[in-house]
Parts: sequence; C-alpha cells; structure tokens
Amino acid sequence: MTQPRRASTSRYAILGVLSIGPMSGYDVKKLIGRSIAHFWNESYGQIYPILNRLAAEGLAERRREKQRGKPDRHVYSLTAKGRGELERWLAVPARHEPRQQELLETYVAIERRLGEELAGHPQRLFSLVTLHYGQHRCRAMLQWCVESLRDLKRLEKRRGGRRRR
Repeated sequence: MTQPRRASTSRYAILGVLSIGPMSGYDVKKLIGRSIAHFWNESYGQIYPILNRLAAEGLAERRREKQRGKPDRHVYSLTAKGRGELERWLAVPARHEPRQQELLETYVAIERRLGEELAGHPQRLFSLVTLHYGQHRCRAMLQWCVESLRDLKRLEKRRGGRRRR
C-alpha cells in the first residue's frame, strides 16, 4: 500500500530537518516555523507520529533527555540509514508538472482570444484580471528558475574548484 503524497513529503521533509542536527519534536516545529513554513508546515500532531515512525524504522534514533522541573524530552537524530533514505529520495527527479513557459504561452493565447470574443463585454476586464494574475505568477516562477539555476551552477563551480585542490 502506498502512502499518500503529503505523508510521504512530510516524512522526507522531517528527515531533511533532522539532517541539520539532533532535535526534539518541538525543535523541529520551531525550525520549520522560522524557515520553510511558507511552503510546508506541519502541526505537532503530525510531527510526533512521523518522528516515532522514523525511529521505529531505524531512520532516526531517539534518546531521552532529562530536564529539571519539566517532563523528559525526546531528541531525534538521523541514522546512517535515515541519511541514505533521504539521499535516495533527493536523487529522484521531481514529478512532472506543467512547464511554466508552456502555461504562460497558453495564458497569452487565451488573452488574445478573450480580446476578440469579449471585445466590449463588461466581463472582459474581470477575465483579464484573473488571467494576468496567472501570467505574473508564471513569469515570476520562470525568473526564479533562472536565478536558482544560476546560483546552483555558481555553487557547483565553487565546490568543483575546492575538490581539485
């Protein structure tokens, strides 16, 4: 039986967070809140069961830390098996989603058609406002892709230069 996509993504996101260093469930939630919460977020009710499953599967190790005046806390750290699982998942190509350039071209074609079909119609403005939103999103995504690829190539170049030394 395959896991739902969200559960699978959450599992690997938490493995990724643990790759930074040992953390409690509270620490995981706090790190998510100050870093990736705009893109991915989980509640404590989701984080703790995932951490427990990761420990049960040998992907994370759990140790208990005593605290003065507070309940013990459980700290999780990534095992070698967990790091390998995360690396395997990161190596899998992302699922195919519509390319932004294709989507932008579709929106431009729709805008041309609307100009012809709804010329003078009061609904035209509202259709265009919505369509322009999609066009701006596509252009922003395309620009982000260009910038990200440029930055990753720079990083790869710097790392390559260090390895050769």
